[in-house]
Amino acid sequence: MKNLMDIYARKKKDIAAIEKELAESIYTDHAMLKEASLHLLKAGGKRIRPVFVLLSGEFGNYQLQTMKHVAVPLELIHMATLVHDDVIDDADTRRGQLTVRSKWDNRIAMYTGDYIFAKALGVITQIHKPAVHQIMSKAIVEMSIGEMEQIRFFFNHEQTIRDYLLRIRRKTALLIAISCQLGAMAADAPDWVSNKLYAFGYNVGMAFQIRDDILDLIGTEKQIGKPPGSDVKQGNITIPVLFALQDPELKPLILKELERIQLLDGQTDVSRFLDLIRNSEGIDKSEALSQKYIDKAIAALDPLPNTQAKQDLVEVAYFIGNRSY
Repeated sequence: MKNLMDIYARKKKDIAAIEKELAESIYTDHAMLKEASLHLLKAGGKRIRPVFVLLSGEFGNYQLQTMKHVAVPLELIHMATLVHDDVIDDADTRRGQLTVRSKWDNRIAMYTGDYIFAKALGVITQIHKPAVHQIMSKAIVEMSIGEMEQIRFFFNHEQTIRDYLLRIRRKTALLIAISCQLGAMAADAPDWVSNKLYAFGYNVGMAFQIRDDILDLIGTEKQIGKPPGSDVKQGNITIPVLFALQDPELKPLILKELERIQLLDGQTDVSRFLDLIRNSEGIDKSEALSQKYIDKAIAALDPLPNTQAKQDLVEVAYFIGNRSY
């Protein structure tokens, strides 16, 4: 299977332009804001959302100048939510680097996130299409609700799989879906094309988050850039755990561990909990569900013309479904 860099190689020059634009867009004379924002930017990331914008733009009139005014704000929104997430989660590391809240403090992190959000809104004003702004603002509202729902369900083992799926739809899938949709819209692609790309992005986004939740339980710290089991320490019960709880023999053992972790406010060793989930059917069932979403994503591309962009989107989808970082 190709890795992400192979897939990105064709758009290398344009991705470099996006990277430069990201740095310029968060520039400020305020020393601490500048340092905290650049720290976040330099931590990198897969830049999945900008790449989806660029590839989707190829189904219309592709102009990098226009594309970057969509790609940059969507990545900035993603970055801003990460800073805020790290405050909520008391996270010390992300992608193997210190988080803003850990390097500075929670207050600096919150204001850095707000600043980056505001910068995103400034950049997207270069796109003179009210529908683009409406879609983006609606997505931010939904993402906020998703985050609130996550907090509401902390340590709630009675939540349903539907509760989980609705939450990740808001938290993760929507931003990836609109990255594909808005990339096409900015390039004046026909509505039916941007709708198909939205469906592709939504299903890829669902698989992306499910894969993330699997990796949190089976990955190593080196692979995932944070200690495994971080989710449960924060009280976040993810799909492999919900599937594992369906096993009547394992359920009392898992509940006992969840109770202990909650009682100790996550400040404890979770290796026993991880072993229980790893030895359940939870991981396999989650991987099967993730694959279902990948299949749906690729099916959504069927009616689109067979171009290099389409092939690249399929490759990215396969990468997301099978990634180990």
